[in-house]
Amino acid sequence: MTERTTCVVIGGGPAGMVAGLLLARAGVEVTVLEKHGDFLRDFRGDTVHPSTQELLDELGLGERFAELPQSRLEEIAFPIDDEQSLVVGDLRRLRTAHPYIAMVPQWDFLNLLAEAGNAESTFTLRMHTEVTELIRAGGRVTGVRYRTAEGETGELSAELTIACDGRWSLARREANLRPKELPVPIDAWWFRLPRRADETDSSLRPRMRDSRFAIVIPREGYFQIAWIARKGRDPQLRAAGIERFREDLVELFPQFADRAGTLESMDEIKHLDVRLNRLNRWHVDGLLCIGDAAHAMSPIGGVGINLAVQDAVAAATLLAEPLRHGRVGPRQLARVRGRRLLPTILVQTLQRTLHRVVVRPVVEGRRNGPPKPMVRLMWAVPKATFLPAYLVGIGLRPEHAPAFARRLSRPARGS
Repeated sequence: MTERTTCVVIGGGPAGMVAGLLLARAGVEVTVLEKHGDFLRDFRGDTVHPSTQELLDELGLGERFAELPQSRLEEIAFPIDDEQSLVVGDLRRLRTAHPYIAMVPQWDFLNLLAEAGNAESTFTLRMHTEVTELIRAGGRVTGVRYRTAEGETGELSAELTIACDGRWSLARREANLRPKELPVPIDAWWFRLPRRADETDSSLRPRMRDSRFAIVIPREGYFQIAWIARKGRDPQLRAAGIERFREDLVELFPQFADRAGTLESMDEIKHLDVRLNRLNRWHVDGLLCIGDAAHAMSPIGGVGINLAVQDAVAAATLLAEPLRHGRVGPRQLARVRGRRLLPTILVQTLQRTLHRVVVRPVVEGRRNGPPKPMVRLMWAVPKATFLPAYLVGIGLRPEHAPAFARRLSRPARGS
């Protein structure tokens, strides 16, 4: 079965859903293919940054977003000890309607975007549809082959294919686009623990001590925990077993002693191979990579979603008109990378600096907490917290909704 659309988007994550929504609002026929049947996957990032919230206001979705269950993070901080933290980025200093990072379950965020997309006549979201191969003709990508959950196969031809299929992108691999890998000293392990109704969001405070570093994210009914340790430690952690893991957890968070036993096996501890990389070239003729498919980010600062969304806005802004009126060529695709490369490099540079100065010495057991010169600087010059907050929360080149995608809505300022 062969079908046709103007633009096919591979992957229903933040980049794919935003790109699909904006292009549909431009009148471009767009089909988003998502291999899963829903967005309910554990251990996805939950961070929605100030610039993304401003974008939602511009799209007329701010009020609906504010109604989603969420907590707010006003500071980017590293713990000095169990009582004090060093603020390296104070989001409250930003001149924005939303001077905080909203911690929103990603499935709620994606469902909101899907509902908005489904309101557009040229938008199609197809779940349970996994892309298996790129289609090529005449030296360019002309669409994709896919397989449904029922085992049915088909082809979808398109003027443009946008790869939003993550750091292990099949489309990127098939197009022979290879990212430059940057050194990363850490991996992450995700798991959940029960949360009592009377526990507040103060448990968000990260802790780092004795080669251990963990961040707690509150969700309804449970805590999602990111355990950060040296890259390559997964075999040792699993060999040591769940009992040892529970002991380490309670040493770092004594308040979890009453529920550590709910972790019954290491199968519940999900390993994330942290990558930091970027493509030198984001496109081939007929195919564009954005988001994690173009540049995988470290979890430090939670910036991956924000950058992916901004890539999507830039792509829709630059490519909507060519897609409406004719063929999109390599030169037009290259403009997306040209617009988004420097912001990506700067954020990755900030992440690498924090890896080297703060995180690596902790996970290697050489120090607890940030270095003393950094502590003295931040305490002596509080205004120094503005630049990291701006780079993480807003970005070097924040993208705004193009005129064709804007909808009237009262911003949910301060709500």
